[in-house]
Amino acid sequence: MTDDADLTETQIASATVFTGVLLDVRKDKVRLPDGSEAVREYIVHPGAVVMLALLDNGKLLFERQFRYPLRRVFLELPAGKIDPGEDILTTARRELREETGYEASEWTHLGVMHPCLGYSNERIEIFAARGLRRVAQPQLDASEFLEVLELSPEEARQAVADGRITDGKTITALYWLDRL
Repeated sequence: MTDDADLTETQIASATVFTGVLLDVRKDKVRLPDGSEAVREYIVHPGAVVMLALLDNGKLLFERQFRYPLRRVFLELPAGKIDPGEDILTTARRELREETGYEASEWTHLGVMHPCLGYSNERIEIFAARGLRRVAQPQLDASEFLEVLELSPEEARQAVADGRITDGKTITALYWLDRL
């Protein structure tokens, strides 16, 4: 492998094209490794977490949720956005409780994924949550509607294989199951 300097692009100028509730769109002018210039458009995202919430019965918590950009219901692991300045474990604990009504006594940070690195700086921190106990009903945001269900790891893998699970963060997190 070569040195990263042989591939690195350097920002010359940056402009915000759009500022939204969840994300921003930027347009930068960059200097390429060969000295020429190019334009890079990308989405700035606050980051998120996804949880492999492992129940004592060996199953995982999943959610069914309508995702507007694709106009359909998806089967996903519990996940959520990191609030500004929030510690990632705090986010994971908060999102698990809000979305599923469960708390976990044991948390393990497994890694990070970058779901759309060609056009976004989004990162998703992957956690395993064990020692689950139901403490409340889900406390969803006013505009959030979802259904919580349980799947065995085998059922989840089959759902990936047959196309019922196509969500990238869920597929990536499921990869970590074999390492737990």
